[in-house]
Amino acid sequence: MRQAIHEDALALMIAQGAAREFLARRTTDGKAWAFHVRIGVNWLPVRSRREPLRRWASLTAVERFAAGLGVRSFLVEL
Repeated sequence: MRQAIHEDALALMIAQGAAREFLARRTTDGKAWAFHVRIGVNWLPVRSRREPLRRWASLTAVERFAAGLGVRSFLVEL
């Protein structure tokens, strides 16, 4: 899989003000949601410690995760 960012690193980047643009989009199979952060010109998905891509079952769950990190807004791609 392409590069991804760990949740811990993302939390640190948000706290430092280094990450400001975020995106929620459907996974390639269309059954779940993924959360991405823009680093430079690339959108990197969030990964967990065990999985290469963290998935959320609903957009509401993505919102709870983002709010917990301190994200104030993010784009949604349908």
